[in-house]
Amino acid sequence: MIVYSLLCAEAHEFEAWFRNSAAFDEQAATGAVACPVCGNTQIRKALMAPAIRPSSKAATKPVEEAITAPTPQEADQQAAAMQLLREMRRKIESDCDYVGDNFAEEARKIHYGEVEAHGIYGESTDADREALAEEGIEVGRIPWVPLEN
Repeated sequence: MIVYSLLCAEAHEFEAWFRNSAAFDEQAATGAVACPVCGNTQIRKALMAPAIRPSSKAATKPVEEAITAPTPQEADQQAAAMQLLREMRRKIESDCDYVGDNFAEEARKIHYGEVEAHGIYGESTDADREALAEEGIEVGRIPWVPLEN
């Protein structure tokens, strides 16, 4: 097993375990690796410091385990949170209109009464979200997790 430090296209950093380097390459190429924060599947390896073993002559100190497996309770909580995010995604996709990159423009039209109020979802930049907030337009950001595990 190998652990990689990963980055999504939104610059969220996280770690994930893989059977080997080829397993990461295969899963990343098919979009099977998703950011746990935003659900983005454009994932790349982050820079990592190499693990260097001390020489046999060097004094060895016990190494503290940096990564621990979640407890069964934590794993259950994580699974429940992912299930809630998947249900939220399904609800949004069924009840709201997808507006793609035009999210900020469409949110303004709704806010200023240019179109009938209705639920929308899509993509926006951090700058778009800041500008909307400055105009008093409330928007939320939801981690867009894959519908499958």
